[in-house]
Amino acid sequence: MAKANRPLSPHLQVYKWGIHMVASILHRATGAALAFGLLLLVWWLTALATGPDYFNYVTMLLTSTVGRLVLFGITFAAMQHLASGIRHLIMDTGVLYDLERNRFSAQLTIVFSIIATLGIWYQAYALAGKI
Repeated sequence: MAKANRPLSPHLQVYKWGIHMVASILHRATGAALAFGLLLLVWWLTALATGPDYFNYVTMLLTSTVGRLVLFGITFAAMQHLASGIRHLIMDTGVLYDLERNRFSAQLTIVFSIIATLGIWYQAYALAGKI
């Protein structure tokens, strides 16, 4: 069979990486991270229902340094996914399709998620009396 002389689909040699592409990939990745976070929540609630010994063990793991890093990452994932979801909701109305607004809204989602994550953790530590 003879090979058809057709143009190839555009790929990485055509498209340049931009912040809007990163935001789109982050939206998918944070969705997967939130699925993992949901499993941690179910584990914690199961430990709560199991009894005080197992609950204290799980709480100790989640409040360790590694546990707090994981929870911090899940908080960032939630904020990024929220902001990106709102961005996509606005894009569904037909707005933000020109490149400048699209890039700006992508940057805004990342800035929002960083500020919101730091704000949530600051408030959590302030309410716990650790600040």
